[in-house]
Amino acid sequence: MDLTTLKALKPSEYAEAADGYRRTSDMANAAHDRVTTQIAVAMRKSLKGETAAAAIKQLTELGKNFHYIQTECGLVGSALDAFSYEMEAAKKKLDAALADAKVAGLTVHADGSVSYPPGGEKSKDGKTPEGGTATGLTDDTASAVGRQAADFNPNPKARLAQDCADAIAAALKEATEADTKWAPKLRALKADDDLTVSARDWSDVSSDTKGVKAAGKEYLDSMPQPPSKGDPKANAEWWKGLDADEKAAWIAMRPDSVGNLDGLPSTVRDEANRMVLAEARGNAQVEYETWLKKNPEPARYTDYINPMTGTIMKGVKVDNPAWEKWEEARKNAHKSIDGMDAIQRRFDASGFKSAPDSTKSLPEAYLLGFSTEGDGRAIVANGNPDTADHQAVYVPGTSAELGKAEGDINRAVKVWNSADGLAGGKSVSTITWIGYDAPDTVEKDAPFEHYAYDGAPAFNRFLDGLGASHTGETEPHRTVIGHSYGSTLIGAAAETGRLNADDVVFAGSPGVKVSGADEMDVPKGHVWNEEAKGDVVPDMGRFGHGGGIFIVPSDPIFGANQMLTDTEGHSGYWDEKSMSLLNQARVVAGQGGEVELEPPPNNPLTSDEVKRAK
Repeated sequence: MDLTTLKALKPSEYAEAADGYRRTSDMANAAHDRVTTQIAVAMRKSLKGETAAAAIKQLTELGKNFHYIQTECGLVGSALDAFSYEMEAAKKKLDAALADAKVAGLTVHADGSVSYPPGGEKSKDGKTPEGGTATGLTDDTASAVGRQAADFNPNPKARLAQDCADAIAAALKEATEADTKWAPKLRALKADDDLTVSARDWSDVSSDTKGVKAAGKEYLDSMPQPPSKGDPKANAEWWKGLDADEKAAWIAMRPDSVGNLDGLPSTVRDEANRMVLAEARGNAQVEYETWLKKNPEPARYTDYINPMTGTIMKGVKVDNPAWEKWEEARKNAHKSIDGMDAIQRRFDASGFKSAPDSTKSLPEAYLLGFSTEGDGRAIVANGNPDTADHQAVYVPGTSAELGKAEGDINRAVKVWNSADGLAGGKSVSTITWIGYDAPDTVEKDAPFEHYAYDGAPAFNRFLDGLGASHTGETEPHRTVIGHSYGSTLIGAAAETGRLNADDVVFAGSPGVKVSGADEMDVPKGHVWNEEAKGDVVPDMGRFGHGGGIFIVPSDPIFGANQMLTDTEGHSGYWDEKSMSLLNQARVVAGQGGEVELEPPPNNPLTSDEVKRAK
């Protein structure tokens, strides 16, 4: 970058280009929403057959294209804004130095050096101090020496010239560094010349995002920063205080941060997390394909060798142990992809029937949290919780993780399908919250309480965030549902903080870290429990995995309403058309008085007493 180029540079032109790319990103976002959440949904409701299915598939692919355009153009816009910001700072330094030189009567040359005329007090022999030329220095030590030498010069303008030359040199250096940094980043932001958005394309987007994020740190640091303590109300106020360009920059450059900030609007978190999901899915697919190349599949079957004779028996094949080992490793390598595909299937199911015999269609899904770190995180909502009259947050238990998310996502779908029909026209949003590191096994890990206490603060923040982002005219009715170890986490959240809920439902609970329903931060009569026939987990908690006797929500002394449960085992509480599911839905829809209870002596309250408590 030379002086002439920087003088002529107009950073505003790059900011204008950034606005153009951002408008394109917004249009692509709108087109993506229209294609995937309006047109495709309408077609699913009204059209059937192979032709309709093929058309919907094509629309889905078109939606991916728009999503890709949205993400890449958003990155380009933010990159151009960051470049403009850095060049504007350099240009201001240059303009200030040139103005100072002009006022002082100095001459600035094309190479950035600055000449000063003769001047100052005459010497004893009557000579005026000579003029000279100062060359700009950017090294701190060299610059200090240069300024010191100028101070000893009898011509007072020598120091002025040195200061101007140093400022010009600093401005040129900053501009050169910005140009050198951003030129390759911007060149990298281009797509393949085809219409297929592949996994590798999204992997490239992930790389682009990291590059722009790193290069644009100075630009992003110049903006208002998220509250350091992560308070949801403070997060909400921070977001409201940003202008449109700042919001766009945060989403484009830090979608992972924006998507996981409790208190931000669900639509914003969903937009950011879908970007992270698409990029993570691309990276995972590329890594999986690399794994397959490095680990070729062995033969699935091998010859059977007679152990008596040691000879191969012709025509007899048996499972190959090497293949079985390979297949286990392959499934593990593919696990995160399974979870991400489950989330995508829920997105794609919007507009389809919520159940085979239902006339209702599933509402749009919102991705309120996502990460692939560790066992992964996934927070998926059915319907927008910000506008819902009734919210329900389901917390799964042992072995919950991203790779196994589909079953837990489907449970919240079933609760929505059942509760929506009971809500009397009011809106319902049900949420699967895989937002903590759950125990991996019942026997080895579930006895340890640190999983619950480690996850409790995040759960409380999430619930508070639902309150901070809600835009309805009245406060929503909020239910939390805990299955197995998920109930333990909910109890730990109530014990160590404030559980921001109106009703609590436990299913198959091994214990909740508190000894009674009155410690669950909800009104009397609003703690509910289900224990199915053949579910051994409550007993495992009751008898302390072999040591002592502990109170669990299934015990009458705990004080929970024991809901009539007609399912069996530890995983049947969400069986279609079951009383177990219907009773949960009644609580979620604010119809606690209609819940069917187990008869005394198992139940501390009768149905009439529950109604009076309300």
